[in-house]
Amino acid sequence: MSDVLASLFITAVKLSALQRFLLMWPLCLSIAVVYKTTRCDRLREVPVSALALCLTIVAGMYAVGVGLWLVFRIAV
Repeated sequence: MSDVLASLFITAVKLSALQRFLLMWPLCLSIAVVYKTTRCDRLREVPVSALALCLTIVAGMYAVGVGLWLVFRIAV
């Protein structure tokens, strides 16, 4: 049993680009929900505000990624 758990930390799991893209959404959504829960005055505002923040985070991450990719392409 412990060997199986240890192998998870030693051996990298191969993920496709789509799988990496999809794994980013729960992380961003959980960050957005926790942040908006601490900031909103009414609990009713949290779902819409958290979704908007999640979309903003993901769009910002992709914008930074595209920007860095362009800088890399221009420099090489």
